[in-house]
Amino acid sequence: MSDEVETRSQAAEAALAEVGRKLFAGEAEFFWGAGSLDGLPPMTGGIEIAFAGRSNVGKSSLVNALTGRKTLARTSHTPGRTQELNFFRIGDRFTLVDMPGYGFAAVGKAKVAAWTELVRAYLRGRASLARVFVLVDSRHGLKPLDLEVFDLLDQSAVSYQVVLTKADELKKGQGETRVAETQAALLRRPAAFPQVLLTSSQTGDGVADLRTAVARLLAERGA
Repeated sequence: MSDEVETRSQAAEAALAEVGRKLFAGEAEFFWGAGSLDGLPPMTGGIEIAFAGRSNVGKSSLVNALTGRKTLARTSHTPGRTQELNFFRIGDRFTLVDMPGYGFAAVGKAKVAAWTELVRAYLRGRASLARVFVLVDSRHGLKPLDLEVFDLLDQSAVSYQVVLTKADELKKGQGETRVAETQAALLRRPAAFPQVLLTSSQTGDGVADLRTAVARLLAERGA
């Protein structure tokens, strides 16, 4: 790559980063909660971007970090507290969907099964869904339930990107290793976006990169 091309690439990336910053610095508000497919908001032609992940992976904390708000999305130290698909308007650009965690939760098995089916049905059939950011705890890496969700997204041809969370709890060098392991696991998955992001809601590391990824996606979709 020539110096001129590299400079242009860097300038374009910086411009996208600024778009992402402004995107999440604007208005953000909760407007809909759905506990069943019948309760989903109508599709209006706008773009939806969903956050999925195992229970207690830090979805709500990351939503709050992205928007610079401490209480936009409800957080809890008890797994399974997000019990609905929660829809947030991010300005007039797109809808962010905070999904119930899959896997272990501090509720009955029947409730977990109902949430899991809701998540699966939403991922399979929501035409306005542009991408799913699948959050994975960087301390533990990919688990069988994550791979099942990847299978579902691949089969449904829904674009998804892995976001590693809780990077502040890793030892030095572990983050790069986890990113490399995760990227290797995604190589042959048709719907997976190749870039893996490493983030921390506590320190803010990687949050700007995630904002930039959202800005790039919106630009690609002409939103």
